[in-house]
Amino acid sequence: MGLDPTTIGIMATLAPAAAFGVVREMRRRRSARAALRRAEQLGLDQPVSLHPVIDPSRCLGCGSCVEACPETDVLRIVEGRARLVNAVHCIGHGRCKDACCNEAIELVFGTAKRGIQLPEVDGDYQSNVAGLYIAGELGGMGLIRNAMTQGMHAVANLSRDLRPQADAQRLDVAIVGAGPAGLAAALACRARGLSHVILEQDSLGGAVNHYPRRKLVMTAPVELPLAGKFHFREIGKEELLETWQRIVRKAHLDVRAPWRVTALQRDGDGFRLSGDQGDVRARRVVLAIGRRGTPRKLGVPGEDSAKVAYRLLEPEPFVGLQVLVVGGGNSAVEIAMALADAGAPTTLCHRGAALARVAPENLARLEELRGARLRVLLGTEVARIEPQAVVLRTPEGERRILNDQVFVAVGGELPTQFLEKIGVAMHWHHGTPRNVVPLEKVKRR
Repeated sequence: MGLDPTTIGIMATLAPAAAFGVVREMRRRRSARAALRRAEQLGLDQPVSLHPVIDPSRCLGCGSCVEACPETDVLRIVEGRARLVNAVHCIGHGRCKDACCNEAIELVFGTAKRGIQLPEVDGDYQSNVAGLYIAGELGGMGLIRNAMTQGMHAVANLSRDLRPQADAQRLDVAIVGAGPAGLAAALACRARGLSHVILEQDSLGGAVNHYPRRKLVMTAPVELPLAGKFHFREIGKEELLETWQRIVRKAHLDVRAPWRVTALQRDGDGFRLSGDQGDVRARRVVLAIGRRGTPRKLGVPGEDSAKVAYRLLEPEPFVGLQVLVVGGGNSAVEIAMALADAGAPTTLCHRGAALARVAPENLARLEELRGARLRVLLGTEVARIEPQAVVLRTPEGERRILNDQVFVAVGGELPTQFLEKIGVAMHWHHGTPRNVVPLEKVKRR
């Protein structure tokens, strides 16, 4: 039976659109395959934080996880299945897992190739030391929203068997660290009527205080006890610190800073925390310290020079000086850009072949600044630091350049010695699952 003229007309009209759709889909697939190959070649396929593992036997290829991810081009559909194509830019939002309709995604720490060492904690965020809880960056949660959520979870869990107690000599909870996790834990304590204190070796905000001026901080909406819901997606360092200061005043949180904890030991059924300002006794402890309290050093001759620093707060004092920034992550790139913007001739050197761990917006801005005031040397390491120069080891051999100031931004050392002294066990993760349970599902006391 032949087709009637109307049907033939409709088919003729739709044919170009169908052909265009097929071509567009083929291009999308080629682009996704190319992105995955590039990631593997440049080492972008090895995540540095909490990240998704996709079960291809369960993945439907619907793309809901791709759309849910707030970062740029982290997940793509490759050969009909979701794949992590830009793993180093995954910072652990976890929205991909929530968006998956077929439970094909699991959030894990570490990979078979690149493990990550973290303190040993159970599902309640309690360490192997009974009564000692760990939250935030030290526990692997670097994203502000996730760190805050973990701080609230820790207190929700410890409060199940901890009734508020009126004891002038001993607090219910001592929180070490006044960063996102510590502040959220303190608010959770206040909401539950638990006496508490925050002990911070630096100042309110923790590691955020060390960010360069006007640095944009990426976060996600989070609801805090007594403070309400915050809808920040992108916020400046100064505005974030001001917001936290308002929260502390409004909730009457007891923040003691600077107050550095030097020892933590058992005291009956609780703990005694000793520091340069005295002792604090508490029934429970939440460790909400960062992983990078001690900057990692290069280990080269001359690094003990007074012209070597590990953080930049204000770029203006270095205007007109020849500056070298060492590192290949966002911190190094942001320091270099801040210096170049201020007018300091700056060289950024990184031992890798690419700036694989740098956020797309930072890479775009870096390209804009590259030129007379900012140059980038890849595949380059520092050989030694001299009073008026630095010697670099490049693919073409050693190169000596004039230099007045060096900034080293190559990460930090895990506070392993402190953790070992207090008995916290460490564990290497090579793809270990870690689910972030919604706070409303945490059992209440």
